[in-house]
Amino acid sequence: MNDSNQNKCFFIALLPSQEVQDVANQIKDHFAETYNSKAAKKSPPHVTLQPPFEWQWDNVSQLSQALTTFAKNHIPIPMTLDGFSAFKPRVIFINVVKTPELLRLQKDLSDYLETYLNIVHEVAQHRPFHPHLTVAFRDLKKSAFHSAWQEYQDQCLQFNFTVSHLTLLLHNGKQWDIYQEFAFHDLSLLSPS
Repeated sequence: MNDSNQNKCFFIALLPSQEVQDVANQIKDHFAETYNSKAAKKSPPHVTLQPPFEWQWDNVSQLSQALTTFAKNHIPIPMTLDGFSAFKPRVIFINVVKTPELLRLQKDLSDYLETYLNIVHEVAQHRPFHPHLTVAFRDLKKSAFHSAWQEYQDQCLQFNFTVSHLTLLLHNGKQWDIYQEFAFHDLSLLSPS
């Protein structure tokens, strides 16, 4: 069978600064070691903008070009992380503040993907966008959730940073890898008039 025309699984996200990724990965390691929850380690720390979707590998350049165009029409966005929250009884995450810039970017991307590439995530269309950075999910047993939530619910964690690009991630059969990054329009490159 020719692998080139098979569908591959992708998703689109914002990745935080390296400092934040390092902290989030330490927290994921703690969940893996203490609560036997390793699923969150299968992707880099991220905020999902477009949930996983299938795309034909032969047409990946079309997807890349569309995301390049989209990113060039948007500026870097500020992001604030503030403490921990949960989708009980299985998911614990670092809370991402719902800024107008982040909400607008997610809506713009969702509309753009639907209009130009016919990429639609039916479930996501019918629920409000809830940005978050997962540190434990799916394999966090309900019995461990209570202990883990007791440990994390009141922990202080605060980060402010700017995200300068969109990231396209590709599933390799075992985990999610960064496939390509798309730089947002850099306002500092504009010359004053």
